Amino acid sequence: MPTLILVRHGRSTANTEGLLAGWTPGVALDERGVAQAAALPGRLAGLPIAEVVASPLQRCQETVAPLLRARPGLPAHAEERIGECHYGDWSGRKLADLKDEPLMEVVQAHPSAAAFPGGESMRAMQTRAAEAVREWNARVERDHGADAVYLMCSHGDVIKSLVADALGLHLDLFQRIAVEPCSVTVIRYTRLRPFLVRLGDTGDFASLAPREQPPADDAPVGGGAGAP
Repeated sequence: MPTLILVRHGRSTANTEGLLAGWTPGVALDERGVAQAAALPGRLAGLPIAEVVASPLQRCQETVAPLLRARPGLPAHAEERIGECHYGDWSGRKLADLKDEPLMEVVQAHPSAAAFPGGESMRAMQTRAAEAVREWNARVERDHGADAVYLMCSHGDVIKSLVADALGLHLDLFQRIAVEPCSVTVIRYTRLRPFLVRLGDTGDFASLAPREQPPADDAPVGGGAGAP
């Protein structure tokens, strides 16, 4: 079965403004995100990518645009099922204002029970994304062979949920996983089991350096902004 390269979109304006973007329209890459996307073709230069599948949201489309320009003719597809979680009434709100909501404790400690008001549950998000991956695995293998490599550009919580699925982890443990903007996560699927080959690889260790304000204990909903 194919090898899947999962790329989180580059840093967005919502990331730097501390907003939970969700499906809010018009959320673009910020200056750093544009630079991250521009570097992506070089990072992936040695890989024979067969297909590109991306969330339809602007920040993901902008992230894969340099790669598609660098490889004319590379098939590209929009896939709503790997789009961001539908955060409903929380969409567009500041994360700082959401931290005291009772639901946030559920999102952190028991995400399989979390359903966003006016939106979807985290279980539904994981289910649709995992179904999309399995269908695309079959399609890519059919069209390009069992050793094919393809790329999906998606969002932090979606990628974390797919990693949990690949590792056989309960969704309640997925907040222990971290993927920074424009990081590369690789899952190799086989007939018997998936293998997690890379997790959140940016090639940049700046985010590991001590900060003036230590990172919070809670996982950043939506994925966070990465290194300062």
